[in-house]
Amino acid sequence: MAQFAILLYAPTPADWSEAPADELEAHGTYADKIEELGGSIVAGYALHPSTTAKAVRSDGVTDGAFVDAKEVLGGFSVIEARDLDHAVEIAKLSPGTWRGGIEVRPLLG
Repeated sequence: MAQFAILLYAPTPADWSEAPADELEAHGTYADKIEELGGSIVAGYALHPSTTAKAVRSDGVTDGAFVDAKEVLGGFSVIEARDLDHAVEIAKLSPGTWRGGIEVRPLLG
């Protein structure tokens, strides 16, 4: 099966310690839903808040996330799915959509 990155965007600063308990619990059961749809999780990671980020560019290093936005990258997972449509079907069930958005991108390789 092909692999896809599921990028979870959350309100700035994307601090998961401030996420509602029901949302965190739903993230814990999301893997079961993926398997029910015939996909699988290869890896998944929550990120520390965007306030801990460092943006590195050719002209230097700055504190904070790379872009100034209402939503920032808060975590990501790599899943296996039949194709992009299947990956999107899986992503639609993610609790990451409750307060933010999700981007699904095929991985090269």
